[in-house]
Amino acid sequence: MELSVLNMKGEATGKKVALNDAIFGIEPNNHAIYLDVKQYLANQRQGTHKSKQRSEIAGSTRKLGRQKGGGGARPGDIKSPVRVGGGRIFGPVPRSYDFKLNRKVKQLARKSALSLRASQEQLLVLDNLTFEAAKTKQMVELLQNLKISDKKALIILPNQNNFVLLSARNLQKVKVLTANELSTYVIMNSNVLVLTEESVSAIEATFNA
Repeated sequence: MELSVLNMKGEATGKKVALNDAIFGIEPNNHAIYLDVKQYLANQRQGTHKSKQRSEIAGSTRKLGRQKGGGGARPGDIKSPVRVGGGRIFGPVPRSYDFKLNRKVKQLARKSALSLRASQEQLLVLDNLTFEAAKTKQMVELLQNLKISDKKALIILPNQNNFVLLSARNLQKVKVLTANELSTYVIMNSNVLVLTEESVSAIEATFNA
């Protein structure tokens, strides 16, 4: 697959970049994408939910009524779950939501996400992306030139660039990452990917490592 290379003004440079079909041209595996996104979201959960059970409620253990003849359920102490203010039955307890996912499945999921964006023509390649200073105005102009100012954009850099990162920090729909920070979730959570020629090489090197 080949894509035209644009400059920062959104104009075609006449050059083309060849994308590795093993990364950008595979048949997307939707289940692998689902599992990787599910694991990512599960890892964000704190798991600190907690409710008090019967043994943790403060109160007397005295039996409040006779065993039979009351016309209702057998009464217990004031901490009984059937009473108002009693303990919670099978309440939530602190736990970890992490689960194991094989490395090859995660790699397949990222390739599938990249291939999906490429097949949907939601991938742009720039010849270069450098700012002389950290200014949000420059990033806004770039998005307008590329005609993606109304979309959620993921900008992928080959290396850390503080000027680009700080220029996009105040824009809610823009996220900046380096090639080795890519995850399936951030790819699927964006509408368009903006790469540089060096970013393409960096992504291919990441998967071939």
